[in-house]
Amino acid sequence: MEQQDQPSNDFQSRIDMSELSNSLHQIKQEISKVIVGQDKMIEHLLAALLSNGHVLIEGVPGVAKTITSKLLAKTIDVDFSRIQFTPDLMPSDILGTSVFNVKESDFNFKKGPIFSNFILIDEINRSPAKTQSALFEVMEERQITMDGVTYPMEEPFLVIATQNPIEHEGTYRLPEAQLDRFLFKVEVGYPDLNQEIEIIKNQHHNKLDDKTDVVNKVVTGQQLKTYQNLVKDVVVEEKLIEYIAKIIVNTRENQFLYLGASPRASLALLTASKAFAAIRGRDFVTPDDIKEAALAVLRHRVIVAPEREMEGLTADEIIRQILESIEIPR
Repeated sequence: MEQQDQPSNDFQSRIDMSELSNSLHQIKQEISKVIVGQDKMIEHLLAALLSNGHVLIEGVPGVAKTITSKLLAKTIDVDFSRIQFTPDLMPSDILGTSVFNVKESDFNFKKGPIFSNFILIDEINRSPAKTQSALFEVMEERQITMDGVTYPMEEPFLVIATQNPIEHEGTYRLPEAQLDRFLFKVEVGYPDLNQEIEIIKNQHHNKLDDKTDVVNKVVTGQQLKTYQNLVKDVVVEEKLIEYIAKIIVNTRENQFLYLGASPRASLALLTASKAFAAIRGRDFVTPDDIKEAALAVLRHRVIVAPEREMEGLTADEIIRQILESIEIPR
């Protein structure tokens, strides 16, 4: 038994996670200067950063969705852009448009706010399908095609979008194809009593008009790319790959679900599990990493059967049942 364990221990030491772990700890410390609680949201945002994946944050107004995203962006030395989605927003308002240059007697492409590294889209469900479709290519392929010319996005490129689950007047449901392009859908709840007290105290003592002023930059864009490449090398055993596949296939065969998860969900769960392992300072994935990532990866990729939805059953509850029903690899 000792002979079997020894190579594994040697292999684990190949990837040095100390710098990555130290940087993530510093980012958390910077954000905690302003944000109280919301540890799960912050951890999922960090996992998305490491996975190079986009995030959809859903929560009622006032639970720090937007400010947390802005604070995270400020800890990274890259360009930041914020787009407020409204019912009258047009695709050209996001992507850019061709402007006629009189001097050159030609059209020049004027880039829109999507040309940045870190994009915050506020209230993404406020714009109609025509505007939503403008994000399809850029989120998946990280490029924009305008007038037959392809404009690649500069890496790192991350979209964080927020939406309100309660107020539906003047909102538009996101197409399934667009939801599938988000690595995570993170649901943000209210703080508990102690956290609420701490929030009020912070506001009372904090005299700054702009709360983001207290947050310092921690990593550069190049460092982030290095960390993302590091996460790709995190070890995943064969039995854990099978475990991921069983979870995804179960969503397609589950009687409580009208629509199951696609192969893109399998890849997303694999990538996210590696990120959670790295956040915990490991260079190998465990079943707990997969279970930690599963809810946020799958909840927006499955559709509950209408009759079950009428009974009050949620996607989260069904996903938890699936995780409990599948034997954990040993």
